Amino acid sequence: MTSHLHTRRSILGAGAAGLTLAGLGLGPRAAQAQEAVRLQLSWLHSVQFGGSYIAQHNGWWSDRGLDVALDQGGPNAPVEPPVVSGTALVGISAADYTAAAAEQGAPFRILGVAMQKNPFVIASLPGNPVNLPGDLEGKRIGMALANTPVLQALCTLNDVDIDAIEVVPTQYSAQPLVSGEVDCLLCWQTDLPVAMTMQGIDNVTMLMADHGYAVHSQTYIATEDSLANRRDQLVALMAGEVQGWEAYRQDTAAAAALTVEMYPDAGLDLPTQELQAERQVPLMFSDLTDTHGFGWWTDETVTANIETLALLGRNVTPDLWDRSILEEVHGA
Repeated sequence: MTSHLHTRRSILGAGAAGLTLAGLGLGPRAAQAQEAVRLQLSWLHSVQFGGSYIAQHNGWWSDRGLDVALDQGGPNAPVEPPVVSGTALVGISAADYTAAAAEQGAPFRILGVAMQKNPFVIASLPGNPVNLPGDLEGKRIGMALANTPVLQALCTLNDVDIDAIEVVPTQYSAQPLVSGEVDCLLCWQTDLPVAMTMQGIDNVTMLMADHGYAVHSQTYIATEDSLANRRDQLVALMAGEVQGWEAYRQDTAAAAALTVEMYPDAGLDLPTQELQAERQVPLMFSDLTDTHGFGWWTDETVTANIETLALLGRNVTPDLWDRSILEEVHGA
């Protein structure tokens, strides 16, 4: 999961299972002496980071001379401090968090964009659906008050009167929607809707990215110092990520099985992980990545991000994004 949604928590049942991973060639490999680096994840271990697990388990980083430790994040483990301090070579963040840190003087650059579409959705039930932003008017939306700027941005982008929406402060849970306390929820496509589906509760999601909300998510960040002095390590790390995520795309079920096998104490339920893995694919891959490769972005997508970030009160310039590492990885 990720820390980029305030009070976000996974709703995952306990359990563990193992599947044959031959489809991805995921057999055990002997470790080799390598340069040790750390990749700081943005949330607790889950298939959200499945491509990274594949890269590590398949030895695709060790093949490139790196011994990569995957440090889980969580509510008490923010991404940015270990990257700034140099403890982590790369962190997985989001453009709004990176923009906020950059405004405070953090020397970050975004190296890659894992989620081509921001995963924020408005989730509702079929009997009272939110299919378009305008449908929010007259509705009660459950969300953390800290995410009010996100809702305001969506409303501004789509000429919706936010004053016509009743904001109900809720914990990050599907229960207020299921019980009828609210008409819809602000959440991630890959968690509360997945949890409801696994419980047999039909639900409707409106992806905010389809209505102008352009904020790059699950982004790879590094410092300017690392770009200047540790480029070979950055290229090797990102090359392994690209290879891992391409394999993930080919067999999401195997990626889910590997996640559960690697982290048996994380309380992960295999069917839930499988559904989450499937639902991540259209967020992470697009015509753009088919053409240029995993993690890519264009000047146009950066411009859209800058415009949305301005609505969130974050003012950044295009040089926050640095594509030179990806260009080397993809041979552009």
